[in-house]
Amino acid sequence: MQDFSAIPKLREFIFQELIFVESPGQFGDQDDLLEAGLDSMGIMRLIMFIEDEFGVTLPDTEIEPENIGSFNALESWIKKHKN
Repeated sequence: MQDFSAIPKLREFIFQELIFVESPGQFGDQDDLLEAGLDSMGIMRLIMFIEDEFGVTLPDTEIEPENIGSFNALESWIKKHKN
């Protein structure tokens, strides 16, 4: 399970569906998704995507910048609930 990486699928979904940046390849895994334009509607769509794609349930009480602010944060949050 330690080889699991959600980031490629997250990147594809976020940059195709939720945030439009000129150079997605230059957007780092630690860069701030909220600053880049991820809004509350986008967050809800993202959580539905994650739950469907990775088979996890992400508690509403944990929807905080620490969990959704970057690709690395999202991946950690998914891993926390993956087991």
